[in-house]
Amino acid sequence: MTMDFRDKYVWVTGAGQGIGYDAACAFHQAGAVVIGFDKQFSSEHYPFRCLVMNVADPQQVANVCQAQLAQQPRLDVLVNAAGILRIGATDALSFEDWQACFNVNAGGAFNLFSQTLPLFREQGFGAIVSVASNSAHAPRLGMSAYGASKAALRSLCQTVGLEMAPYGVRCNIVSPGSTDTAMQRSLWHTPEAEQEMINGFPDQFKLGIPLKKIATPREITNAILFLASDLASHIVLQDIVIDGGATLGA
Repeated sequence: MTMDFRDKYVWVTGAGQGIGYDAACAFHQAGAVVIGFDKQFSSEHYPFRCLVMNVADPQQVANVCQAQLAQQPRLDVLVNAAGILRIGATDALSFEDWQACFNVNAGGAFNLFSQTLPLFREQGFGAIVSVASNSAHAPRLGMSAYGASKAALRSLCQTVGLEMAPYGVRCNIVSPGSTDTAMQRSLWHTPEAEQEMINGFPDQFKLGIPLKKIATPREITNAILFLASDLASHIVLQDIVIDGGATLGA
């Protein structure tokens, strides 16, 4: 049993950048046939096949997924990594921002499940890994929409895990904390911002990161590949929090 994905068919949403991109690259490096999905791909060169798709649009997801499934013999791994961030005090958020977080962060996974679970059930095998957030485990000021949508994703995936386990399909979650991605960097407005994130913000009830560093995307991706691999053959319904201890194991 290894993390060898040769000849495995792997789908990754949110593959245009961030953790989704790194996961798609890692699966490709491990020998998988990788299809990456995103609303846009900003670079001209990706080592995996790219399909433009808005995960929040159920009809578009149905059309793209069914067309792709007709071209491949099976689906071995699904990674739900698409996500967006909208920040602000709850009463200052627009309903559009609130809805957008749910439509992408939770609704995107639901739309992919709608198209892939019948195949997984028929196959009798497969692994699903969804990227939630440590904000689904602990409240964060100004992140009510993001945290609530990631908590909804977490609950959705645990239910799917329970539904699919009898068919030999394993559904698990990784919940990253602060990770060096474009989304994270959008929150940093000064040269000291990264170190301040590590040190914590007591006035915001954030105690900092015990490991004293921000995660790299590959540190999240390693867990995704593990959960999708044969090494995790008896692991299901689990949520691995990867945040350097920032939520103190919550």
